[in-house]
Amino acid sequence: MPSTAKMHADELDIDGELVSGLIADQFPRWGELPVSRVDSAGTDNAMFRLGDDMVVRLPRLPGGGRQVEFEHRWLPRLAPRLPLAVPEPLAKGEPGRGYALPWGVYRWLDGDNAYDAPIAELTDAAVELGRFVTALRAVDATGGPASYRPGPLHLFDDGNRLAIRDLGAAGILDAGRANALADEALGLPGWDGAPVWLHADLLPGNLLTVRGRLTAVIDFGCLGVGEPTADTLPAWTVFTGESRRLFREAAEFDEATWERGRAWALRWGVGAVHYYRDGKNPVLAAVGRRAVDEALAGF
Repeated sequence: MPSTAKMHADELDIDGELVSGLIADQFPRWGELPVSRVDSAGTDNAMFRLGDDMVVRLPRLPGGGRQVEFEHRWLPRLAPRLPLAVPEPLAKGEPGRGYALPWGVYRWLDGDNAYDAPIAELTDAAVELGRFVTALRAVDATGGPASYRPGPLHLFDDGNRLAIRDLGAAGILDAGRANALADEALGLPGWDGAPVWLHADLLPGNLLTVRGRLTAVIDFGCLGVGEPTADTLPAWTVFTGESRRLFREAAEFDEATWERGRAWALRWGVGAVHYYRDGKNPVLAAVGRRAVDEALAGF
């Protein structure tokens, strides 16, 4: 989905002219490099290729500046501990030319996202991504920022229930089964361990592939410390069958976390389908639909 399409009512105006101007003003050493928009289904950032080796990411929404701050502070500390490539911050830009947020320049990572260029060998990728989750969780979380995902993992609020009702009426899901899973989630035990690092947004669009092989994890805007349930999401949005089992094994998810993850997949998927099904982001709507279907299929 081209990033020119606006998905949110309060989305900022961002185009190539703005990006070229910001680069020329703040990083004149790169001012002569070509700027070209990168098509993306991402909801949080607009992306522009800068020359051959860099990419500029600008938050789409008024509150998005925290993502840039987080990534530039924490990714250089985490990257050496992780078994897959992650974005490398090169420079942090300041507000300017009517754009009111910080923004970032990163090294370009080759590859295509795993939605547009699906992983060819899921079993290998399951082990690799599971080990990535385990390695991230093992990094000392002292002083890390709190993650806002997934919040109260085993609770479905009134908004979630209304979305289930609406999608049930539209024939998109079985509302009875979805509510039953939500009800059961109320009784699941919560996380009783220390806070850990989590990516919290491991969707197909945030995984890069080269010739069908998983090579990198991108978009750490939801990065933070908390409980690990949100990082089970690839089980229902990427993997299936044996690859799902291998992902769980490599990521070392216990039974309670795994079942909270199923409930989280339903909750996230319902929200994505309900919000984006009108054409604002067909990619996320499709990924959300799969999360719902896979969560309910195993319930």
